[in-house]
Amino acid sequence: MTTAIGIQWPEFNDGLTYNDVISPSSSGLTLINFYSSNYSSSAPLQGWLQRIHNGQITIDGDIVTDPDTVLRVGSKLVYHRLPWSEPETPFLLEVLYEDDDMIAINKPSGLQVLPGGLFQQRTVLTQLKWHANKNGNSSPGQLHPVPVHRLGRGTSGVLLCAKTKSAKARLAAYFADGTSLSLHPGQNALFGIAYGFTAFNNSVVVDKVLINKPIGIIRYPGVAKGLYVALPSGKPALSKVRVLERDLEKDQSLVQVEIQSGRPHQIRIHLSLIGYPLLDDPLYVAGGQPECFDSELVEEDFAEDG
Repeated sequence: MTTAIGIQWPEFNDGLTYNDVISPSSSGLTLINFYSSNYSSSAPLQGWLQRIHNGQITIDGDIVTDPDTVLRVGSKLVYHRLPWSEPETPFLLEVLYEDDDMIAINKPSGLQVLPGGLFQQRTVLTQLKWHANKNGNSSPGQLHPVPVHRLGRGTSGVLLCAKTKSAKARLAAYFADGTSLSLHPGQNALFGIAYGFTAFNNSVVVDKVLINKPIGIIRYPGVAKGLYVALPSGKPALSKVRVLERDLEKDQSLVQVEIQSGRPHQIRIHLSLIGYPLLDDPLYVAGGQPECFDSELVEEDFAEDG
């Protein structure tokens, strides 16, 4: 009988702080010029002005609300991002195995593994820390709950996590040399259910497919650092797909995918590239490209935090 761990998310997270030390090249810039030029992906000019006027930025510990304040070498800047309500996210984690060194969980779709973007608190890492603190079965110096590998936020599946620093080092070494999966160094094998593969390659059913297509980044609405897609100018990516089982009635197949390059979202991108995306993938469609949508940015419309 499996068990589940997880604590309901609070309405708001704790916010964030971002630290900078003024270098000689930035000396003489005004406060607004520094932030609007160095962190334009976080907010445009008007957004940074709003944050400064809100009193969210300190210089050497003092709140500064004048955007034209001139910066000096060595000054310590801190931007305080206000707490916000993160998007709705699952919080329960099904425990498949647990001992003193590691825990294997069934990560639900919609839950991010590590902090990033809008999701700073609502992550697997946060739930692992809360679970460890609640149990208190290790001394603070030994406690180090952390995922050993990653699964995309929209991907569900088995996630192996270490509970101590020593366990993390050993498990990471296993993944690096392929010991845990009897693979060659640098390879990883993952399993998923994909649409199709019941008739492929001119209606001839095949069991193995080799996908060797580069993956790169494009600008995409709502993703500050860009989105990974199949892109000729991207970095090399190789995936070996093997069909394990087929469900002809549902036109779905259980596949094993070995990846050597490990690009972000590689399996999702490569399977969708050849026309067989993962089941219920909310983003990637045939061709290895994202599902496009119209997005307009209204410059004058900013949240409370700019």
